[in-house]
Amino acid sequence: MALRVFGLNLIKTNRNLLQNAAKINGVNNAQAVAGASYATQVTVEATPAAVQKQKVSKAMKAYLKRASEHDEFMKTQQLDFQIGKRHLANMMGADAETFTQEDIDQAIAYLFPSGLYDKRARPAMRSPDEVFPARKAAEFDETGRPFHSMFYTGKPNFFQLLHDIVAETNKLNDLEERMLRRGNKPDDNQRLETAGFQLLPKEQLERLLVEQIADIEYQNFCSSMDRLIASPYAYKSKAFIERFLKPLMDQSKQLEVPKPKIDEQGRQYVTTYECLRKTARADVTVRLPGTGKITINGQDISYFSMEQSKEQVSDYFSPLNFSDMLGKVDVEANVEGGGPSGQAGAIRWGIAMSLRSFVDQEMIESMRLAGLLTRDYRRRERKKFGQEGARRKYTWKKR
Repeated sequence: MALRVFGLNLIKTNRNLLQNAAKINGVNNAQAVAGASYATQVTVEATPAAVQKQKVSKAMKAYLKRASEHDEFMKTQQLDFQIGKRHLANMMGADAETFTQEDIDQAIAYLFPSGLYDKRARPAMRSPDEVFPARKAAEFDETGRPFHSMFYTGKPNFFQLLHDIVAETNKLNDLEERMLRRGNKPDDNQRLETAGFQLLPKEQLERLLVEQIADIEYQNFCSSMDRLIASPYAYKSKAFIERFLKPLMDQSKQLEVPKPKIDEQGRQYVTTYECLRKTARADVTVRLPGTGKITINGQDISYFSMEQSKEQVSDYFSPLNFSDMLGKVDVEANVEGGGPSGQAGAIRWGIAMSLRSFVDQEMIESMRLAGLLTRDYRRRERKKFGQEGARRKYTWKKR
């Protein structure tokens, strides 16, 4: 439109100039008008050729349509979330403007209590940005040409990541060769330490890449990262590697390890209260040094008649054996409620929590990874109406 207006203005200017020149030089006005008309015709014919609209591909039109539909959907969800958040704040007697996501979670847990074990199955209300997965931006221009060189692989972000990992590995290998030619050896003090970290799980990696990957592709990613981390100069690529590592020690750092107390005999001891398993409840005291004596409600390990319960407390599967403290400490436990399995589980968890005060941080992390410091919240599932048991159905008889 701007070009067309500019062309019309140019036509008027040319016409006025020709008419003025004709008056000055005494040229016939008819010839001047004819010249002006010719200039007008040429300019008007040239104007549409200069304005050529660039065609938009069908793929781009489809993407723009989907993007607009997604934006409208997200706006609706955001509006519903804000309305629900305001109603929830009013029910809790709080200010809706300062009502945070943590307040929402606490309100949901209070108003809609749930006994489901898996937290993902419990009622929840979160922002639509967290609930709905992120969408990829346009991967091609208006003419349909892809931006990314690996677009036709179907997973450009994933294969670009593998390419970057290999590039970092080759860079470190070249550095190692140059150092060997100079006679320099890698410094062990600068070696990259990944003891408290693990690679991102497949689900988190998919969210990071905004792409779905297969199991074999995730294995390729893990093997490539392992080769990169195994390099003696991996600390040079620390920033790149840490993008795909997940810390494991956050939970162990949050759990404060109690300091041992001193009893009348001069021995250190730690008592863990409220050790729960099913309906059993126990208090466990661990004393160091000791002779490996285990006392349960005033009796020795024979308190349990089942071998499985004895193994949980003092045998191969116990925290004492895992932390190499079997025979070095004494254990005193008072337990009530529940059956043999529940009581043994409660004592086992209490022993593991108390042993944290007598082992180093590395052993605490190993115990946590082995699941010894994790509470077991499983309970007996109740019988269902119309069924023989929790899951078992009545035998169907034809007659």
